[in-house]
Amino acid sequence: MPTAHGWRAPALRSFSAAHGLTRKAIVLDLCERAIVSMVFLRFVYRMSAGFGEPGPITVLLVLSETLPFVYIVLRAPSITLSQTPSDWVFAILGTTMPLMVEPAAGVPPLVPVAACLGLMFAGFSLQVSGKLVLGRAFGIVAANRGVRILGPYRFLRHPIYAGYTLTHVGFLLAAPSLTNALIYSATLTTQVIRIFREERVLMQDAEYRVFSTRIRYRLLPGVF
Repeated sequence: MPTAHGWRAPALRSFSAAHGLTRKAIVLDLCERAIVSMVFLRFVYRMSAGFGEPGPITVLLVLSETLPFVYIVLRAPSITLSQTPSDWVFAILGTTMPLMVEPAAGVPPLVPVAACLGLMFAGFSLQVSGKLVLGRAFGIVAANRGVRILGPYRFLRHPIYAGYTLTHVGFLLAAPSLTNALIYSATLTTQVIRIFREERVLMQDAEYRVFSTRIRYRLLPGVF
């Protein structure tokens, strides 16, 4: 029987050849999935422990953050996955920072709960529609996994990030705290940086350049 090392090496070479990937790219891809998985599991534990009996706010936030986790685990590999260290830093920060928010125990919502739920549901719907269009092409590190021009991409170049932002605003209004406000502010800043870095990769594709001239706004219609 071959050793574990002796089995993995041929399997890795076979996978690399089948997908046109280098070994380094595969290792980086696996590292990305492992990091996101660990932080996500911590997030689910803290949210369930902090809120006690899960309510609609908690359930919606957990569902919202579960989708990126599932898509990252199931997504197809990409030969254009950026290997620039800073791209990885911003991608991982932008994905994991929202998972650091905490329930604001004993602090009342800043607006009616129905308004918080409305914002969160709108954001959730926007990001779900964007991910359905992307399918297994979804990922967190800058890469060209194919240009999509359907669904919410007819109105925004980065509708998934817009959906995240709406969901975060809704949760912050429902669970206001300085810590959560700082986390979400840092997250939004990081997401904007990620958008520019992703477009640096995507603009190498002539189809995306045409798409970007047609769809002017990246995140917020009329603003950015």
